[in-house]
Amino acid sequence: MWNEILVAVALVLILEGIIPFLSPDKFRQAMVRFIQMPDQVLRMIGLASMTVGMVFLYILRILN
Repeated sequence: MWNEILVAVALVLILEGIIPFLSPDKFRQAMVRFIQMPDQVLRMIGLASMTVGMVFLYILRILN
């Protein structure tokens, strides 16, 4: 179980690093826009992201 958790954390770090590596200027502009967003909008983005992730995991579990 710990192995899967560590693999998941490693994949998150890899995926989160792709955008700033490929386009640091656009990443910086996006971060400025995120800072200017109201808390409620950021919460909704986070909720949507978690929901998509849970659905994706559910589908992967069914197919496996």
